This record gives sequence, C-alpha cells and structure tokens, in this order.
Amino acid sequence: MDRRLALAALVALAPSVALAPPALANGAEKKKGGGLSYIQIQTLTASIVRRNGSRGVMTMEVGVDVANEHLRDLAAASAPRLRAAYAQVLQIYASGLPAATPPDADYLAARFQRETDRVLGKPGAKLLVGTILVN
Repeated sequence: MDRRLALAALVALAPSVALAPPALANGAEKKKGGGLSYIQIQTLTASIVRRNGSRGVMTMEVGVDVANEHLRDLAAASAPRLRAAYAQVLQIYASGLPAATPPDADYLAARFQRETDRVLGKPGAKLLVGTILVN
C-alpha cells in the first residue's frame, strides 16, 4: 500500500514534459514518411469475422498526397472528415467480408479515392495505401 502512495506522489510531482516522448515534447508532431505534400491519416480499424467464427480486426494505413498547396491546406483541415469517411467505408466493407477471405486492396483504394474526392469537393488529391493487416 505504501509503495502505491509513494509511486502516485512521484508521478504527481514529476514534470509532465519529462513524461512526454521527445518528438512531442517541443510540440512538433512526427510524421512517419512522405514529403511535404503528404498528409498522414490516423490508422483505421474495423471488426471482421475469422474463419473459426471469432472476431478479428482489420487495420489499414493510408495517406493523401496533394501537390496543390491550396488543396493540401483544405485536405489537412479536412483530415478528421477524411478519416471518418474512410472508417465508414472500411467498416461496411469488413462487415460483408466472408470469413477467411483476404481484403481486396484495389477495391478499397478505389472507394477511398472516391471518398477523398467527395470530401474535398474536387479531384487532385491522390490516396496512398500503406498496409492492410488482418488479425
């Protein structure tokens, strides 16, 4: 019991900057890759049914490459809307995916590209698919 109190006091007294990761301590967000025109979208997940009937997870990493600076600013501001649109498409797709069937990356990329154009209001942003994992 005394150890827990001591640990809680130590955590409460420790400066919050010391607990932050080095990349985030100065307020900068670390990108995984891509250039200046690349906008990374937070990882998407959806529930699937495994071969044995239990639940699994499909994970997908995507990003948007936008060469036009004005459209890139719009895409960066619309990142939460893009992520929500992608998540909805992925969840609908995953819910209809037969058990033990691999995902169709070409189909998902085409649907995500259509959602990208819809959310941004015009074409010009290119969707890039990183990885698709089924667990």
